[in-house]
Amino acid sequence: MQIFTPQFVSRYPNRIINIHHSFLPAFAGTNPYRQAYERGVKIIGATSHYVTEELDEGPIIEQDITRITHRDSLEEIKKKGRDLERMVLSRALIYHLNHKILVFGRKTIVFK
Repeated sequence: MQIFTPQFVSRYPNRIINIHHSFLPAFAGTNPYRQAYERGVKIIGATSHYVTEELDEGPIIEQDITRITHRDSLEEIKKKGRDLERMVLSRALIYHLNHKILVFGRKTIVFK
């Protein structure tokens, strides 16, 4: 995990994309899979968003979810989450590189 300085982020507005391993705004910050496991949620998610000075608060580009059960260990949840993160990040990058995203404040419009 890397947290950029506000000065760095301000130089690249809507050009730095983060992949967060939860369905934001749920479980922001560190260890979201552990938080989800301890809370007993039935779905986990991944979110790609533009980086802003506020941690995990940038305009959301793409999200997806997958189901989990009480039988899943924390390690199994992390594995399912990593697969989901790859898909969400790749879609977000495709939208960004093909200029399919309009940013309006904290929201995005994504043309698929």
